[in-house]
Amino acid sequence: MTLLFLGLLQAGYYAEPHAARYDAATMGMFLLIIAIGIAGYIVQARLQSVFRKYSKVQFPGGLTGAQVAEKMLRENNIHNVKVTNVRGHLTDHFNPQTMTVNLSDSVYSSTSVAAAAVAAHECGHAVQHARGYAPLVLRSQLVPVVQFASSAATWVIILGLVILATTQNELLCWIGVGMIALSALFSIVTLPVEYNASARALEWLQTSRTMQGEALVQAREALSWAARTYLVAALSAIASVLYYVFLILGRRD
Repeated sequence: MTLLFLGLLQAGYYAEPHAARYDAATMGMFLLIIAIGIAGYIVQARLQSVFRKYSKVQFPGGLTGAQVAEKMLRENNIHNVKVTNVRGHLTDHFNPQTMTVNLSDSVYSSTSVAAAAVAAHECGHAVQHARGYAPLVLRSQLVPVVQFASSAATWVIILGLVILATTQNELLCWIGVGMIALSALFSIVTLPVEYNASARALEWLQTSRTMQGEALVQAREALSWAARTYLVAALSAIASVLYYVFLILGRRD
């Protein structure tokens, strides 16, 4: 509904006499958003494909995802984090508030290469937390602010555009853009957090000899595709900020 309303506002704006403002830069912005959307679809589809493939490859060590997680935590001297099972597919995450590594149904009890890789990755976040990894600390601090900003930003911009159309006052619009920019910042900060967690996971899998040879290569591929989803998300968030900036600037007389 909000997207439809924004679309109507744009349609009203880009009708004559403002149509001349629908220039190459604006068209380029739309093409960028479309390209990022297509890239996101491709990356997500590839991730699902890789996960399905390596979910059928048995982990040579015979450990379940939960056992891999417990082993990694133990060998990193982390004894205050519990490994739990959560429902869903690829819903795995580390929760610093409850100090739990939460593994999905397809990871917790699975003995596949994919399950071991995902479990180790989530424990990588637990290691980051224990070591005070700065980007993770920053991301955790941003969570409550971003949750509020992301839920209110679109409505703030819609109201701002209505006010702009009648009073030429852009302040509320830019406040909305700032709120969306916070979400983009969160996505950007998430990148080093996710890549570093994968790097920690792969390093531990190798040095502990928990995973070797072809299995380690397969785990690296699975985690690489997972990390790319966060890259696409960051690019999408940046594109969203640019979209609203162009929209507001374009509505100036």
